[in-house]
Amino acid sequence: MKNLVKVERARHDLTQANLAEKLGVSRQTIHAIEKNKFNPSVTLAIKMARYFKVTVEYLFDIDG
Repeated sequence: MKNLVKVERARHDLTQANLAEKLGVSRQTIHAIEKNKFNPSVTLAIKMARYFKVTVEYLFDIDG
């Protein structure tokens, strides 16, 4: 599943550690999601989308 987490994180001028802290996860989790090595839980995907003020569908491409 492709995602735009890294793009949105850069747009908001956040490091992986900053975003992880805001979402209550580890930096390694953010890194793994960005590298498509880990798919977030539904809860985390929603938290991320809400934080960036985008839709889950925009942030995560399930067809990709």
